[in-house]
Amino acid sequence: MEKNKVSLFKMVSFTVCGIVVLDTFVAPAAMGVSSITVWLLTALFFFIPYGLINAELGATYPDDGGIYSWVKRAFGEFHASLVAWYYWVNVAFWMPAVFIAFSTWFSMAFAPNINIWILGILAIAMCWMIVGVGIRGVDLSITVTNIAAICKVAVLIVFGLLGTIYAVKHGSANDFSLSAFSLSFNFNTIAYSSAIVYNLLGFELISSIASKIDKPEKNIPKMTILAGVLIAVLYIIGTYGLLVAIPADQIDPLDGFFYALKELCSIFGAGQIIAFRIIISIALFTLVSNMISWTLGGVEVLDEAEFTKKTKLLGHRHSKYNTPDYSYILMGVISTILIVMNFVLSGSANDAFWTILSFSFLVFFLPYLWLFPTVVKLRNIDIDTPRPYKVPMGKFGLYISSIIGFLFIALGIVLLFITGEGWDPLYHLTLIIGTGITTLFGIILYNNSKK
Repeated sequence: MEKNKVSLFKMVSFTVCGIVVLDTFVAPAAMGVSSITVWLLTALFFFIPYGLINAELGATYPDDGGIYSWVKRAFGEFHASLVAWYYWVNVAFWMPAVFIAFSTWFSMAFAPNINIWILGILAIAMCWMIVGVGIRGVDLSITVTNIAAICKVAVLIVFGLLGTIYAVKHGSANDFSLSAFSLSFNFNTIAYSSAIVYNLLGFELISSIASKIDKPEKNIPKMTILAGVLIAVLYIIGTYGLLVAIPADQIDPLDGFFYALKELCSIFGAGQIIAFRIIISIALFTLVSNMISWTLGGVEVLDEAEFTKKTKLLGHRHSKYNTPDYSYILMGVISTILIVMNFVLSGSANDAFWTILSFSFLVFFLPYLWLFPTVVKLRNIDIDTPRPYKVPMGKFGLYISSIIGFLFIALGIVLLFITGEGWDPLYHLTLIIGTGITTLFGIILYNNSKK
């Protein structure tokens, strides 16, 4: 292996760190034990095809920029620029939610009476720490995510073990009989399946730094298998722990992991507070590392777009580290503004903050509308490029994987508009107008670069 190349182990660690998120996998558990069945089915029908497609594209086209590079080859610079722009914008608007969760968990675990302004400052400080790590370059980001991946695996395995011990000592909060795993195919099942899809996205992250990967043509497919199995198992273990500790109808979709961990740690008796604080401290570190993965991926993808090279702000390079420092800094500024909004506004005004963030979920899904058609088009128009790995079962397997993946993403986007409470002007107009403005701004940046 060449010096400073990203090894297979580091690739798996980076991908696990980016995809496994402790603060967002909770919501589907509200279905009860049948949510484990939904996890398994979604992994089978979405995660596997999605992983296979990324394995083919990453092994065949090991170019920096990952998804940007693939879409550019298939559909041209304009479409690829939009994809890169969406990718970056999503991270900028998502980061505040992660660090608001971070500061909230920190407060509940260590300082329940802490001043709310200190929590805001803590969340902002974490954002700028991420900016600093990103500016320092890929090596530091990869090192941190390697450590964090091990921590995530450890936390969720311990979480599952605690759940088993808790069930033996106190019984389970939910029925785990065979019949409890059966599904009712209704709207909730479909909606929670889309939430699971959201938690499974990110396989393409490592391809954003493809030139730094050791033997990408061999290691990207291997990474896909190893990371995919590990991620699916970890999420199912986490869901099991949740359902042992808390009745399904009482699971908090935002802080469910926190409350479940606290309940499971009761098995330690007098030592439960110490045990809980140790584990939650590690969990807090994993929240930080998750944003390191995504900021690196978002910035690296955008950095490959042609229009950023002709934009003084986004194209600026750090004098020492030669990284796109202003791209990271702008992300930090946006995140800071949104965090200040959250802590300054209250009541219905505070709802505006969370509504703005909900639009980032929509933006997050958009690049994948290009990903699945891209693999099909490149297989058809670029027949001469050697493919070290192909989606199995020939054209049939390729088309089925692409269609299924595309439909899952499209359904996820549609479901963001269905709240069960009818038309909400603040929510729905924010999604529509916010996405429209984001798209328009990306088009303007692209057009200006062509002048």
